[in-house]
Amino acid sequence: MSATNWSFGDKVTHADRPEWGEGQITAIQPVIIEGQPTQRLTIRFERAGIKKLAAAVANIRPAKNQAPSSNASAPAASQDPTKIGDLELADRLIKIPDDALDPFISLEKRLAYALGLYRFSDQGGSLLDWAAMQTGLADPLSRILRHDLEAHYAKFRRNLDRHTGDLVGQLMRQDRAAVRKVGDKAPPEGQQALRRILARR
Repeated sequence: MSATNWSFGDKVTHADRPEWGEGQITAIQPVIIEGQPTQRLTIRFERAGIKKLAAAVANIRPAKNQAPSSNASAPAASQDPTKIGDLELADRLIKIPDDALDPFISLEKRLAYALGLYRFSDQGGSLLDWAAMQTGLADPLSRILRHDLEAHYAKFRRNLDRHTGDLVGQLMRQDRAAVRKVGDKAPPEGQQALRRILARR
């Protein structure tokens, strides 16, 4: 997904798994995938441990505080999540991520991203993964009580249900078959959510 040539020590994130947190490249191996040269990256993520990923397949991006090794311009640095106030943390927890909202991304991609968010639950490590994704904190419990995380998650799910329902409605008006196609590729929890939404229509 990326044409960036990564270097040893680069700090990165996996855009499809933001709950893994920031990672650092610890090894690089040149490989050929589908006839194209790319890199197999060994990355140590702060919340997911060591992962081996192909740069041509995985959605690897530079960490917000580091520019990529290529000539591409770096994204704007965001505020350090360990230094933001409690109210902003609460707002981040219930906010729908930008990839599900961006009007410059196709409806299909926004819906696919929204359905993918149903992989999280209010149970165990899944709740912490969700909170890490939403806030950028490696250890959400260092700032937020578990009971409060559960309450914020309930609000997030209501917002997600409402937003996903809106996306389904918009896409149904454009292309009913596309809704099923996106749903078929969603994780099981996303497929269940889509069935609930369609049953109410």
